[in-house]
Amino acid sequence: MKKIIVNLAILSTLAAIPHIASAANGCAALPNYAALKAALSTARNNDNGGFNLDMWGTVVDRDGVVCAVAFTGNDRGDQWPGSRVISAQKANTANAFSLPGLALSTANLYTAVQPGGSLYGLQASNPVDTEAAYKGPSTNYGKANDPLVGVKIGGVNVFGGGLALYNSKGTLVGAIGVSGDSSCADHNIAWRTRSTLGLDYVPAGVSGEATRPDNIVYDITAQAGQMSGVSAGGWGHPACNGDVAAIAAGLPAAQ
Repeated sequence: MKKIIVNLAILSTLAAIPHIASAANGCAALPNYAALKAALSTARNNDNGGFNLDMWGTVVDRDGVVCAVAFTGNDRGDQWPGSRVISAQKANTANAFSLPGLALSTANLYTAVQPGGSLYGLQASNPVDTEAAYKGPSTNYGKANDPLVGVKIGGVNVFGGGLALYNSKGTLVGAIGVSGDSSCADHNIAWRTRSTLGLDYVPAGVSGEATRPDNIVYDITAQAGQMSGVSAGGWGHPACNGDVAAIAAGLPAAQ
């Protein structure tokens, strides 16, 4: 009986440490909370073509387990509260639909999931685990002990802000998701964050850019009756304003 009690006590202790689960699923090869927060904050302070808002960022491993969640403001309320889960969705999406030899950013998926698109319905295919998304305490959101850490969040998001992560050996190790501004700014901030973290050894993508294979694509032209028009290459994303195309073209080259 004593042995059973001791074992139960050990299990209870381990369950209270969220990083135990995450380390077992590949987070050891990914940025920790401090590294994510620092890189995200640096990226947020650039001219990203949005509203200059504070951001949420999430990193997941290759199994979709959340490794770290951070924000750039002074408090969790300085960013849109809804963007915490959206950032996790974006990370999950970029990981779930990228491969060792082909990266798809969440921005690349926008056109394909529209009605009549080749991937229509994809956005409803892997729903968010709402129990994981909203469990508390809320005071821990965006901290090293965010309740999302160590769990699989799920979710599919199909606009800018999610990017796959490839290490210096070209190995796909997970993904990052960023949310809190316009979708175009989210992409730019995610891109700069990934670059700072040195996890941008991207093998190939659909953007048509050799040095930025999974970059956002602004090739949508207006068509009557359609809000965003038609993408020439099939991977296009709406331009949030007149500045974002030039900003995307000047993002750091992937390695």
